[in-house]
Amino acid sequence: PLIDVDDLEEFAIRPAPQGVTIKCRITRDKKGMDRGMYPTYYLHLEREHGKKVFLLAGRKRKKSKTSNYLISIDPTDLSRGGESFIGKLRSNLMGTKFTVYDNGVNPMKTTSSLEASILRQELAAICYETNVLGFKGPRKMSVIVPGMNMDHERVSIRPRNEHETLLARWQNKNTESVIELHNKTPVWNDDTQSYVLNFHGRVTQASVKNFQIIHDNDPDYIVMQFGRVAEDVFTMDYNYPMCALQAFAIALSSFDSKLACE
Repeated sequence: PLIDVDDLEEFAIRPAPQGVTIKCRITRDKKGMDRGMYPTYYLHLEREHGKKVFLLAGRKRKKSKTSNYLISIDPTDLSRGGESFIGKLRSNLMGTKFTVYDNGVNPMKTTSSLEASILRQELAAICYETNVLGFKGPRKMSVIVPGMNMDHERVSIRPRNEHETLLARWQNKNTESVIELHNKTPVWNDDTQSYVLNFHGRVTQASVKNFQIIHDNDPDYIVMQFGRVAEDVFTMDYNYPMCALQAFAIALSSFDSKLACE
């Protein structure tokens, strides 16, 4: 089925259709003065015959205390005030927990009791478990996303304070209307002496950043997978109930995660 991406903003937050894997590619551009520190990441949809369709671009903001990525539907405009700003990914100070927002208003920055509909939505939270001992091994990720209603639409989660956030709900085990996902545990392979996952040919280079996200109830259904195919090229595939913005931001968090990710 041909996936319609005419309206990029709408497509980016629309969950993948059920039964369709949306196959994408992320390229990392490190060229330029400070790109080594602040590369730009581009997400493209893969089409037949090697054609690609631009979807999203992401880049880390400078002068931000925590990791803070802006995500845009315009590859040339990655500014916070730009019309193309569609969402952002923000980490905690440790760089272990991340939250993905759409482009709505931060409730802390507004004094009036605004209409709920313009408050920003939380689209995902990602937690990396710290490897305290520092030993090498697969990292553990938990991904918390809003649940889906009976019409297969995403439940809107627009926290007004710290207690209503996805991370707080998850930490307080208040998982009503949210879905908790995990990365699939890789299996040790004696031949290669490494931990491996089966990406069915979509990933060709071993990397600690490769991962597959699943729900514990159905470990064979890959909600999202991400892995390296070249130095600065990665594949990213996602399925229902994820959308492009969620999956791209989760991938960006994996580039960033500082703690024990080797």
